[in-house]
Amino acid sequence: QVQLVESGGGLVQPGGSLRLSCAASGSIVSINAVDWYRQAPGKERELVATITNGGSTNYADSVKGRFSISRDNAENTVYLQMNSLKPEDTAVYSCNAQIKMSTEWGPKQYSYWGQGTQVTVSS
Repeated sequence: QVQLVESGGGLVQPGGSLRLSCAASGSIVSINAVDWYRQAPGKERELVATITNGGSTNYADSVKGRFSISRDNAENTVYLQMNSLKPEDTAVYSCNAQIKMSTEWGPKQYSYWGQGTQVTVSS
């Protein structure tokens, strides 16, 4: 089995910073692309940032220049560094990872979601 756990959310003032973590554990062969999503109350889920297994990154226009996604393959962890936070960044942030896991039938890739972590930007 594989587990994906986010952490690092909290309450921060406008202009502040937070670093979110998305840690995978279990029978992992490899972790391919990982996405960070967010969903604010009453709004649709939004793709915020993506990192491939090769380290290529992509960002939503709304966070470019402020957020940075990175990964530590040795620790099976992906980070989302969020700077210059704004009230409109308030949302539940979740990670989605494409993980190849070891099974009795050989390695198989599945999509996993974490439970989400709340980020609130308010004075």
